[in-house]
Amino acid sequence: MTKELTERQKLLLTLIVHEHSRTALPVASNALVRQYSLPMSSATVRNEMTALTEMGYLRQPHTSAGRVPTEEGYRYLVSHLLNPTTLPATTRNTISHQFYQSPQGLDQWLPLAASVLASHSQAASIVTAPHSERATFKHLELIATRATQVLMVLVLVGGEIRQAFLSLDTPVSQEALSQVAARFNDLCRSATLETLDKLPVPSDSLDQQVLRAIRDQLSQVGKLVTGEVYLDGLTNVLAEPEFAEMDMARSALRVLEERPLLNDLISRTIMTEKVGGVQVLIGGEGTWEELRDCSVILTRYGVPDLLTGTLGVLGPMRISYGRTISTIRFVAGLLTDLVSQTMVD
Repeated sequence: MTKELTERQKLLLTLIVHEHSRTALPVASNALVRQYSLPMSSATVRNEMTALTEMGYLRQPHTSAGRVPTEEGYRYLVSHLLNPTTLPATTRNTISHQFYQSPQGLDQWLPLAASVLASHSQAASIVTAPHSERATFKHLELIATRATQVLMVLVLVGGEIRQAFLSLDTPVSQEALSQVAARFNDLCRSATLETLDKLPVPSDSLDQQVLRAIRDQLSQVGKLVTGEVYLDGLTNVLAEPEFAEMDMARSALRVLEERPLLNDLISRTIMTEKVGGVQVLIGGEGTWEELRDCSVILTRYGVPDLLTGTLGVLGPMRISYGRTISTIRFVAGLLTDLVSQTMVD
């Protein structure tokens, strides 16, 4: 149960979080009074810090040291004390300019988004390619390669492209393959995995093989949680004093680098949010032991119910929450606009 704080306690908790975020050191009462010209004595601040410690929002690493925020302290800040902030116009213009000056295409925009997030948050960033939430057939191409091998290129609604090789019993000409593809483009227009199973089963063995391959690809897409993953700024995390021990840093970064762990994190957190919603995970939330010394901030971008991706950052618990959340939201908004444009085009 959240303990209610007085206005003075809220102010002091906010200042302590800010100072610890800036210095990575315990914060002393006299330093707060001096740094912020507080209209109260060091003794008063110490008493309030003791009260905040007893409530579980601060802790004292050493007997003679100042205080640092606990996980609960950070959670209280994020839930109750963060005011919605907007990035400065100069920052917004700089980021926008980077995107609109880059070559057109998600393969350029997604690594750029990861780079921008890492640079502005000084944390490790993650961006996943937009992924079809419900795989829907749009277009099929069958391309003869060599002997009996055929390349199947399946385009889904939303622009996602799936490729697979088919091994035929006998060679088939490109003209015949194009005719098969044309039949499927008429037959399967806007089909999902569910509606595909209700379509008339073609009698030709080649058609049946192509239909099985299409069904297999739609099924695979439906099982995926994320598209391709782009990471940046891993050295930012390694440079933080909290991660001076390599085992701690390696444990945290495993979540980003190992696909099953990342899929678990995304599917159990941000996938339950609407596009544009933000999830802040502090200290692993008792679920992800690898993240016990970290905070992860995630959001979704893209076109709801059609094509969405995830972006966010991983850093120490003392990450600058207000600025980082604002940056994530702004970059997500840009990616949403760009994805929408590519779908129209």
